[in-house]
Amino acid sequence: MFKTHKNWPSASTEALGQSDAFLGFQEMLSRVAPVQRPVLLIGERGTGKELAAARLHYLSGRWQRPFVALNCASLAASLIEAELFGYERGAFTGALQRRAGRFEAADGGTLFLDEIGNVPLEAQEKILRAVEYHVFERVGSAERVEVDVRILAATHANLPELAASGRFRPDLLDRLSFEVLAVPPLRERTGDVMLLARHFAARMARELGREEAPDFSAEAAAALEGHPWPGNVRELKNVVERAVYRSDSPLVSEIVFDPFGSRAGPLPAAPPGRSAACTGAAEVGPDPLAAPMKKAVLELKLRMLKSALERSRYNQRKAAALLGLTYDQFRGLYRRYKAIPYSAAPGTRA
Repeated sequence: MFKTHKNWPSASTEALGQSDAFLGFQEMLSRVAPVQRPVLLIGERGTGKELAAARLHYLSGRWQRPFVALNCASLAASLIEAELFGYERGAFTGALQRRAGRFEAADGGTLFLDEIGNVPLEAQEKILRAVEYHVFERVGSAERVEVDVRILAATHANLPELAASGRFRPDLLDRLSFEVLAVPPLRERTGDVMLLARHFAARMARELGREEAPDFSAEAAAALEGHPWPGNVRELKNVVERAVYRSDSPLVSEIVFDPFGSRAGPLPAAPPGRSAACTGAAEVGPDPLAAPMKKAVLELKLRMLKSALERSRYNQRKAAALLGLTYDQFRGLYRRYKAIPYSAAPGTRA
């Protein structure tokens, strides 16, 4: 929750990419980094907003000063003000001595407020004053404290919508949004999935003490590239690390996106005399083990591609939307499998 510049070098290794979307975003970061004004980072969960904030700090003139981060969603509303501005002894029950807050810890450097949409209105007013006039008071004190802090903020919420409904101060929003940068989701970063996957796989192999660098089979790579990644880079990291850990071979061939499967709750109890492995979806419908996994996956992909193309009247953009893929992701799958006639997959019909 509380991070300074000392933690940055190890985290920065995950800020990798070669796609146009990634490189364009990095260029925008580099351009605004030296400008001593607030920057608001918006984007989905897991896209790396804190890494982007750290890059803004280390490309600025404050790079030798502290970089302090606070996840505002991790604290109760009643604690955020004390965490940000500190408090005096006796300010509330449990305040046994004076404590400096995050603004003081970041003096001369950068304060990154993640999920700023979770900050209550009362604390928003004090943040605005600190941004505008570089002064604030600790909780339980009327003494003015002066600081020199650059504010960076991030959120996945719609702040203009929150401001319109009275849940976020419009004047604070105006002050924070000198520049607003949208962190691109992973599904828009064409070509970055496998670059990141191999990076995470190699690091996981080192952690496990394995000497040989892992790689992915063609089927596993296709699965990774075709996934929509709602959890973005954070989800990719978890999926790849799990796949490497479970693989007995340096060639990773099995990818599990959801370790819970389709179950919404605990596993049902097995009937007497039967193991839990014998229960479940396999009892209804065809036996899922009737065909090798590679063959079954190929058949499913071919059927889905064929159905989407037919339903969209062979409009590839519409077919991609039906499959929940970006156009680039669809094109990659289409190019990979178009040389395989649908009827060539055993057990299927054209």
